[in-house]
Amino acid sequence: MRCHKCDDKVAKKRWDLGYKVCMPCGDEIANRVVRGFTVAIPFNKGAYQYIHNPKELSTTNPKRTT
Repeated sequence: MRCHKCDDKVAKKRWDLGYKVCMPCGDEIANRVVRGFTVAIPFNKGAYQYIHNPKELSTTNPKRTT
């Protein structure tokens, strides 16, 4: 039971839960995923929207002319 990323040992209980990476590698992956997206509310009565393109965020303001 070795980590798929760094080849370090993974605890048996963690492996049995389906995690194939050690705790430090899992934490690094989780932090990278969390920082990889942004949610914005571009309109007053609109719902949350996933913004994957930063240029799209600048064009969602209906009062902005440029």
